[in-house]
Amino acid sequence: MDNIPKKGARLNSKNGIRSAIKDFFKVAVEKEQFNLVLMPMRVPSQDSYAWMMIKDIELLKDANPIAPIMPVNAANAIKRYTRKGNGRYKIAAVVRPCEIRAIIELVKLHQIKLDDITLFSYDCVGALPMQDYIADPEKGEKDFDKLIEDRTYDSKIIKDTCELCDKCSMPAATDLHFAIDKDGGILIANSEKGENLVSELKIDTDMDLSDWSKDMDSVISKRAIARKTEFESVAKIAVGLDNLKDTFANCIGCHNCNSVCPICYCRQCYFDSVANKPNSDFIKIRADKKGALGYPQDKIMFHVGRMAHMSLSCINCGLCSDACPVDIPVAKIFSYVGAQTQGSFDYIAGNSVGDALPMRDYKVEELGELKDLVKSVEVNAEVEAKAETNGGGHE
Repeated sequence: MDNIPKKGARLNSKNGIRSAIKDFFKVAVEKEQFNLVLMPMRVPSQDSYAWMMIKDIELLKDANPIAPIMPVNAANAIKRYTRKGNGRYKIAAVVRPCEIRAIIELVKLHQIKLDDITLFSYDCVGALPMQDYIADPEKGEKDFDKLIEDRTYDSKIIKDTCELCDKCSMPAATDLHFAIDKDGGILIANSEKGENLVSELKIDTDMDLSDWSKDMDSVISKRAIARKTEFESVAKIAVGLDNLKDTFANCIGCHNCNSVCPICYCRQCYFDSVANKPNSDFIKIRADKKGALGYPQDKIMFHVGRMAHMSLSCINCGLCSDACPVDIPVAKIFSYVGAQTQGSFDYIAGNSVGDALPMRDYKVEELGELKDLVKSVEVNAEVEAKAETNGGGHE
């Protein structure tokens, strides 16, 4: 990991890292550093989790800052709160590293405002597949507790995309990070906002982070190797139109992958709009010409269109595969395509608010052979503007 702070603060983790995190927020709320804490909480049926805005600190005991599953990306929850502007409350949000990155992408797309929100991340062992957890929630809880206790980052019970995630520790854009080492939890301030909070709470950050950093570098290195190896296999089903047709042949057109993706933020997707719904006569004409017509139509166009729309901002959360009812490896494919498109622009999705979003913001030098044409147009515009200013206009 690059550019991490050199010092942190040891947390009292005698009752586990989750209790240490909740104890920290209990103090922070009592000292009026936050009005609300956004954190996952198990639903009454005990078979899933929901995001909760917690105001009553007594309810923190029922929350789970490191949940075993991710039914909704936190970026979607924060987007709903801030889409119309900043709120009236100071909020602490405890989220996974991939969720931080989704949040940052949505900030660039003007869907989220972070003025009143402080982002907290943590070392993420991964998340369990939704269907596995729903089948036996209590086993899922115990298995996941064991992963955290042992700090196991290479388990085969986590989601495929989590096994390949090489950004599982402190995101560059987080304000504060809960690191986990063999002795428990460590609080690390990673921004001016984070440093101000630590100062206000009078927390001494005198713990050396080199051992933890070395451990996480090893984890990230192993996952990066696994990611590269797996992508070589994914390329065989994701490169070329024929391969994509075969891969998405079982797609039933439910568009669940679109619905859960934090980057697909459009209120009306083109593929669900009236413009993309041909009338019955047109369908019959196509069926007559072909002899038979697969339905729903244009499944491959939906997936290719979605790739073109959001692959530059894909953050590898894996929710699309969780939501697929026919077990298409959507997340692996989109992670692979995202890696290729982001690599083409030397861009890391969600790394920093200050990084320009490719295809939306650009620099003249990125235009290649077109840059001279752009410059000539700019020069001509300046000449004409000066001529008009100097009275050079004519009838």
